[in-house]
Amino acid sequence: MYFYRACFIITAFIVLFTFTGCQQQNGTGKNLIAKGRTVEVVGSPGNYKLYRHGKPYFIKGAAGYQYFDRVKAYGGNSVRVWHTEDAEQVLDEAHKHGLTVTLGLWLGREREGFNYYDKELVAQQKEEIRKVVLKYKDHPALLMWGIGNELYAESANIKVWDAVNGIAEMIHELDPNHPTTTTVMNVPLKDINLISKRCPALDILSINSFGAMHTLREELAKSSWNGPYIVSEFGARGYWEAFYTEWLAPIEQTSSEKATFSRERYERTVLADSGRCLGSYVFMWGNKQETTPTWFSLFSENGEETQLVKEMHTLWSGKSASQNQAPYVAYLTINDKHAIDNVYLQKGQQSTASVYAYDPEGKPLRLHWEVLPESKPADGNTAKEVKPAPLKGVLQQPDDHKVNFEPQQAGAYRLFVYLYDGDGNVATANFPFFVKE
Repeated sequence: MYFYRACFIITAFIVLFTFTGCQQQNGTGKNLIAKGRTVEVVGSPGNYKLYRHGKPYFIKGAAGYQYFDRVKAYGGNSVRVWHTEDAEQVLDEAHKHGLTVTLGLWLGREREGFNYYDKELVAQQKEEIRKVVLKYKDHPALLMWGIGNELYAESANIKVWDAVNGIAEMIHELDPNHPTTTTVMNVPLKDINLISKRCPALDILSINSFGAMHTLREELAKSSWNGPYIVSEFGARGYWEAFYTEWLAPIEQTSSEKATFSRERYERTVLADSGRCLGSYVFMWGNKQETTPTWFSLFSENGEETQLVKEMHTLWSGKSASQNQAPYVAYLTINDKHAIDNVYLQKGQQSTASVYAYDPEGKPLRLHWEVLPESKPADGNTAKEVKPAPLKGVLQQPDDHKVNFEPQQAGAYRLFVYLYDGDGNVATANFPFFVKE
């Protein structure tokens, strides 16, 4: 009897200890005291702050590999990158401009074929990360380590998060001076709850969120993660969240709509949740093709700035926008119809596009029009997307803010317009349409 009673007491103690330990993880809330580390999270649930060199450090960041000088000039203080290719160059360039770097440690993703049940493969990946951490851990621009990006794929494989936690533990042993984080898209409750349970070595949760960012705080409150977080990507409404045409072409916001849309979400989430949110990174600080060449690009291919860059300047610096503003685009039409009207054209039919826009400073605008076929990567990997070649011989000579065009081939296309003010600013809009035989 004594033996069974003793076993029961010991088992109960272990369960209680395990439960208590779980409650002390960062993800489920923990009191964190300053330990004099280069970068550290300090505070208690609902009142966390990031510190760098002993001073509060709120992240005013941009996600991308270009224009670090403008991040600094506009009041930003950090950049985020997704992998360690050219890491030394990125870190040096950031340091040159007085910026920090959330350095991404790219991990294999199951949806791209990585097998987290393969112990040897997981160990090999961890060893590769070890070498990277040892190489860059003492760089003065390093802010924190980003372990993977959106690793889950419509499932919640615990092996994924065990691997993340193992890497986080290793990093803390090699480099106690910089926090660790991992990134999810929006607030997948099942995955975040698993992260809270199985990744006690993570210091911060990073969340990529675009259209759904306006409910991020409310959704996160439903999860078991009570620790600090970062909005690691935000910006225009994602193409996966957009309204679609009948032929499944997502309808993109104008650059002016994107600026208002993103600023509202930044104010509602990043600024309003100062007790948990440690800052953010606007996406994409540069130019890239993803569904379209303009969807997430804050800059043109030649470096002209959209209105969202101006909004970030104001939000980062805390000063009212006195700089020259980008042109304002209200909407773009084809034959007096909007994209939501599902516009079908006949091959060889002449149509008229009109853009309703103006320059806030009253300057004349230079317009550039082009028609591109819809972009759909064959394997679904947006990282491999390349801007399609513009169609030739389709557009006629523009007339002020209008242009006539005659598509000659059946299929799905987009009409783009770029409006330049001559002062380094650009506005964009596009219109998906379908050409029938």
